Amino acid sequence: MESLGEKLKAAREAKDVTYDQAGRDTKIAIRYLEALEHEDFSGFPGETYVVGFLRNYGAYLELDVQELLSLYHALKIQEQPIPVEQLLRKQPRLPKTAIIVALAVVVLGVIGGGIAALVSRPKKPRPAAPVPRNPVEYTMNTDNFEHRFYIGDSILVPIRTSSAEGRQDYFKLELQNLGEAVTIRTPGSPVILDLSQDANIDLDDDGSSTIRIAAVDYAKNNADMGVLLRFELGSALTLVAGIEGEAGEAVNISGQSASTAIFSSPNPYPFTLQSNFQGYCMFRWEILNERDRQDRNERYFQRSDELNIQAQNGIRVWVSNAQAAKFSVIGGGRTVPVEIGSAGEVVVADIRWVRDDDNRFRLIVARLET
Repeated sequence: MESLGEKLKAAREAKDVTYDQAGRDTKIAIRYLEALEHEDFSGFPGETYVVGFLRNYGAYLELDVQELLSLYHALKIQEQPIPVEQLLRKQPRLPKTAIIVALAVVVLGVIGGGIAALVSRPKKPRPAAPVPRNPVEYTMNTDNFEHRFYIGDSILVPIRTSSAEGRQDYFKLELQNLGEAVTIRTPGSPVILDLSQDANIDLDDDGSSTIRIAAVDYAKNNADMGVLLRFELGSALTLVAGIEGEAGEAVNISGQSASTAIFSSPNPYPFTLQSNFQGYCMFRWEILNERDRQDRNERYFQRSDELNIQAQNGIRVWVSNAQAAKFSVIGGGRTVPVEIGSAGEVVVADIRWVRDDDNRFRLIVARLET
């Protein structure tokens, strides 16, 4: 029968997945993945982390999670075995008189020790009154924000507004509860996350993800430790009103529908389209405006596959299910998440540099008619 570590390693190798890829997909540090496969639990902060990571890693490898947990608990039981010779050793027989005398000595010792402890016990100091903690309110002013939150803490997420309004509105998200799971209050329904789990939230009800929230680290049923939360803005949101060229600013391109600007710069520069596939789909791509890279590529991708496409000027993509992959654009030292359509939707889109009326270049995502 395979051990716990052997099952995990065999499943990972059968899927041809490296530690690096598994770490990116599950958001679990590589050292913890290696420790699980080697059945070395000494480096984990606590058993809660072992169980949480084992659940997520097992589900990622499509294994029976309950069987993995049973194997883990069996290992814990075996850590302190009872020596066989102790089980087989016969107890020596003592005379009844010796047993009575020994019992009497033990009883007298317990009584005497109890009296001495009562007499010498120092007065118990009064516990210090807990210092009340005031909830903290943070403001998100970058695409990514990571911080440890405690119950009552909140974060203000900016809403895109035009520069003519001269103001900035916000959505407020508040950490409501820390128990078996993390509960975050939003303007809509509450968001509930488990360890290393993330969720995409549509705050403004426009059909696209406004922000991604991930529970990076916390101890279940221990609110005093708080929770490390990571917030990542979607590409459809502008961080600060009135700043030209911020990610997510809408522009109109002649002959196409409204487009979304990802980057803005005085000059175009190379960029990478990163695709992490969450399900099965047919995906085609074509490099634009590069003479030596005009061929169209087409592949059938499945869950956990990853593709990076580099280009100088632009990329045209065709996807049979727009939500089968998470897309990000990397360029100029920044990474911006991009959404090109909804679940089950066939989409053709360009990611390319265009020049606007101000003679600036913007990297846009423009959907084409299918």
